[in-house]
Amino acid sequence: MEKMFWLKVIVGMVSGVAVGLLLSPDALGLIEKDIAYAIAPWIALVGNVFLELIKMIVIPLVMSSIIIGITSAGDTDTLKELGLRIAPYFIFTTVVAVAIGMSVSFLLQPGLSVSTEVLRSLPPAVEVSKSAEATFTTLPDMIVKLIPVNSAQAELDGNILFFVILAVFMGVALINMKHKDAQPLLQLFSSLQAFAMTIVGWTMKLAPYAVFGLLCSITIKVGLDAIVSMFFYIATVVLGLLALLCFYFIVIYVTAGIPPWRMLSLVKEVQLMAFSTSSSAAVMPLSIETAENKLKVPPSISKFVIPLGATVNMDGTALYQVCAAIFLTQLFGIDLSINELLMLSITTVGASIGAPSTPGVGIVILATILQNIGVPVEGIALILGVDRILDMCRTTINVTGDLTASMVMTRLVGQREVASKPVEDGQS
Repeated sequence: MEKMFWLKVIVGMVSGVAVGLLLSPDALGLIEKDIAYAIAPWIALVGNVFLELIKMIVIPLVMSSIIIGITSAGDTDTLKELGLRIAPYFIFTTVVAVAIGMSVSFLLQPGLSVSTEVLRSLPPAVEVSKSAEATFTTLPDMIVKLIPVNSAQAELDGNILFFVILAVFMGVALINMKHKDAQPLLQLFSSLQAFAMTIVGWTMKLAPYAVFGLLCSITIKVGLDAIVSMFFYIATVVLGLLALLCFYFIVIYVTAGIPPWRMLSLVKEVQLMAFSTSSSAAVMPLSIETAENKLKVPPSISKFVIPLGATVNMDGTALYQVCAAIFLTQLFGIDLSINELLMLSITTVGASIGAPSTPGVGIVILATILQNIGVPVEGIALILGVDRILDMCRTTINVTGDLTASMVMTRLVGQREVASKPVEDGQS
């Protein structure tokens, strides 16, 4: 990664928001609304091309990284130890995120701060896509559907979890094969990873311009009115995310001995990219590079934990979903029983696992969660205007959680002494 990359991203962010406010009809109103909305897609063109290029290469990158990470472990005992520790860790942190989200929502009660005029202005109900409805089936059906069968359909549905499981199967099989039989496939996946990283390297050169275009387009469309009217709700979610970030810092300090300010300086580039793109998949190559070069995580762990985490470790998304659901129950005057709160927690934890790591998916999952607890789905229209802003915030927390997980697994699996040693800034 080129030097001062983070500074270029910050310049793109600030200039994107500034230009967006200049062009937004709901802010300064220098140009007509129709013209502003016509300009916005052209400004976002580079950003959308950037995201599509990342999505194009993410499946071969995820599969090759996981397979190489598994085979780098060297033996099935190390792999079993890593797998048995990472699964409960991901579940534990997701439960912590849901608990934090519930706590800040009930403490601050953001749903009581919205005026009745805003409620009367709600548009008709938002239709929930069939893919979202199909997400919640019986537990046995969900388990069966995890077995990779139709790769073409999985790619069409954006189901990266399918390819993660397929890669795990392949990696474990290669470990248990004779070396001479496994070697051709290992060389193939090594070349595939090098190919994917080459494409990613070209794509990342577009990142500062992509950040400018995406944030400028969002600011033009959202404006200031939506942000001001939903300020207390935004503040509640952001406060919850900051509390979750502090939890990560505590975990890192306890396991690796790295203080919070030190950790921030090491992962700032990853966080800035996550905030700007709202996509864990887009940041995955940079996350792996940061974990290995700056946090000294072994490749056998980083290449397994981070792609897996980008698919199933969505703590920020889980916190956001429970905050949004409770916000809307307060808004519509719905009292939730203990059983309903428990069901909301379980549903949120399950929904956040395996959610596609692409922008905007949280709002689709949220629609289904709301239906399960009796909240009118039209309430989604109220939070839709500020969803992209919160999407950027929760994605930042998601990728920080993945890096935290890789450091914790390094300490627990104990392959080598890492992370607790002094790490130099800017080492790459």
